[in-house]
Amino acid sequence: MAFTRATGKHRRPGRIHRGTARAAGVAALTGSGVVGSLAAPALAAEPAAAQTGITPVITLGDTVADRIDAQAAAQHEAAREAAEAEARKAAEEAAREKAAKEAKKARAEKERAAREAERERLNAFVSPIPGSYVSTGYKTGGAVWSSGSHTGVDFHAANGTPVQSVGAGTVVEAGWGGAYGNQVVIKMHDGTYTQYGHLSSVNVSAGQQVAPGQQIGLSGSTGNVTGAHLHFEARTSADYGSDLDPVAYLRAHGVSL
Repeated sequence: MAFTRATGKHRRPGRIHRGTARAAGVAALTGSGVVGSLAAPALAAEPAAAQTGITPVITLGDTVADRIDAQAAAQHEAAREAAEAEARKAAEEAAREKAAKEAKKARAEKERAAREAERERLNAFVSPIPGSYVSTGYKTGGAVWSSGSHTGVDFHAANGTPVQSVGAGTVVEAGWGGAYGNQVVIKMHDGTYTQYGHLSSVNVSAGQQVAPGQQIGLSGSTGNVTGAHLHFEARTSADYGSDLDPVAYLRAHGVSL
């Protein structure tokens, strides 16, 4: 019996057509960089390609195709890992920047708090003898005072009672002061002056910085006095005669008397 070769749409693709399709696929892979040195030896081992006169026919074995797929997968995995590494690097850099900003903010807040605390300390005022009271008021008249009236106030205090600076300042006088006996004069932080007279002992020296509530001496009865007490004055300058009302001065700075 004679067999007739199939024709038309049911005809099986010939070797040339199959080879051409594979050649097109390999060409695409080669152009994308997937088929490189890996595929070349395998292709070289194949039988010489048949020539149609127009299109070269290349036979691509399953082993080579698998190796090409593996190489492509490896390249894809390497790209994925590189992208993840870049993302981690960016996240770490962002975390470092955030930490640096937070640290800077914390330092600024700490410095601000320190400045505020220092400002409050410098502006704080206290009584020269805590718990004491004024026994002789300001401008009280009498022959005992050379000016004819009291230029300060007297705080009741037994001999040896601790006397403290009413605020922050610099000691400008410390020692004997004539009728005031042993005295201390302090230039206050706000530019005014305070004087502490008739002390039994002096615990500071000229030029020394003092803080509010710091002990500067002990009360006594040195100088022109009739008994132990503390003579306290507030002045606009270090000179005698520039006195202010001491009680009003202390109250204006927040001291309750």
